[in-house]
Amino acid sequence: MFKQSVTVVAAPLSRRKWLAATAGLFLGLASIGGAKAADDTIKVGVLHSLSGTMAISETTLKDTILFLIDEQNKKGGVNGKKLEAVVVDPASNWSLFAEKARELITKNKVAVVFGCWTSVSRKSVLPVFKELNNILFYPVQYEGEESERNVFYTGAAPNQQAIPAVDYLMSKDGGSVKRWVLAGTDYVYPRTTNKILEAYLKSKGVAQEDIMINYTPFGHSDWQTIVSDIKKFGSAGKKTAVVSTINGDANVPFYKELGNQGIKAKDIPVVAFSVGEEELAGIDTKPLVGHLAAWNYFESIKTPANEKFIKDWQAYTKNPKRTTNDPMEAHVIGFNMWVKAVEKVKSTDADKVIDALPGIETPNLTGGVSKMLPNHHITKPVFIGEIKGDGQFAVVWKTPGLVPGDAWSKELDGSKDLIGDWVGKKCGNYNVKTNKCGGQSS
Repeated sequence: MFKQSVTVVAAPLSRRKWLAATAGLFLGLASIGGAKAADDTIKVGVLHSLSGTMAISETTLKDTILFLIDEQNKKGGVNGKKLEAVVVDPASNWSLFAEKARELITKNKVAVVFGCWTSVSRKSVLPVFKELNNILFYPVQYEGEESERNVFYTGAAPNQQAIPAVDYLMSKDGGSVKRWVLAGTDYVYPRTTNKILEAYLKSKGVAQEDIMINYTPFGHSDWQTIVSDIKKFGSAGKKTAVVSTINGDANVPFYKELGNQGIKAKDIPVVAFSVGEEELAGIDTKPLVGHLAAWNYFESIKTPANEKFIKDWQAYTKNPKRTTNDPMEAHVIGFNMWVKAVEKVKSTDADKVIDALPGIETPNLTGGVSKMLPNHHITKPVFIGEIKGDGQFAVVWKTPGLVPGDAWSKELDGSKDLIGDWVGKKCGNYNVKTNKCGGQSS
């Protein structure tokens, strides 16, 4: 409520002075009205690449947040205020992510940001969110080894995707794989994930000579030699699989070259952690039939919640063929958790919302209820899907229930004693052996 002090002047005013005074009063009231209008909206930042190598994956996440905001506004907004999206394009430029994050928080005054895909983009914005005390919801599978107060991780940690995928491939149902190609894009997520997977495979008795590791730059397009090397590695008489952490548009020529060299899923299956329905929509999937992906959601999963979401999403985009995918569902979960927390504390104040989020539950789209944990990760089911000719996935395996996300990997010596706990310990890397916060720098 705005209060205005009005001084009554006894002496009569000239016409010119009266007009000037009246104009000033109206301008004052107009500025108050403008401020009140601004107070009646909550700004939501959207920080996803709409150009560059990652646009193939991130553009749809921007659209997802716009859709969720539209749906929420139809319900009356949040705490009686309408939500307003502020969209920026960091253009697959990692340093630009930090610049755009700062712009969203300081210039646009957003209450929360939904964004990033690659871990290098997330790492680049972390100092900004800590310095300015804002909130980032990060919706993509990642390498773990992190628990930050200002970040909520709604994508999969390694124990919710990478480890279950390897367990499946090792099993009889997954083909009893003995030889492993760890192929990734050259940045922090694939390198750390593969470090975890290499340690895990060795703990399961896999010899060093049965592990091949390869990294390529973002946007890599000439896969002929690498795919030839994979084919040769897989011809040693042991069942071989490729675990792919290749990100962005490099996936298109990679899968095309697999087809060119006749590598079929029954011979050398590829299980991907960054290829979903959106990426497959842009390529001919017939040569890829039978290859795999590990996610926490697939569009093909039949639940009332998912069927409604797909129908509403396609109506919003005016495209009956528009696909959905796992990071989209992560944004659905994160967005709904943020709304619940804001409504719980009746405020968008970052400290209050951060403290309110752990313990918040919201239904996922696959039939369960996800919960925000004290380490700022969530509980998620894990599914292995097999690529079909229409670009969808047939679920071939799933966990019996929801898996809590581990911020720190049990496979790495420097991490196995660490937990993230922003509720009891108020610490992202608490060492349970030494009972100290800051047990190890990530």
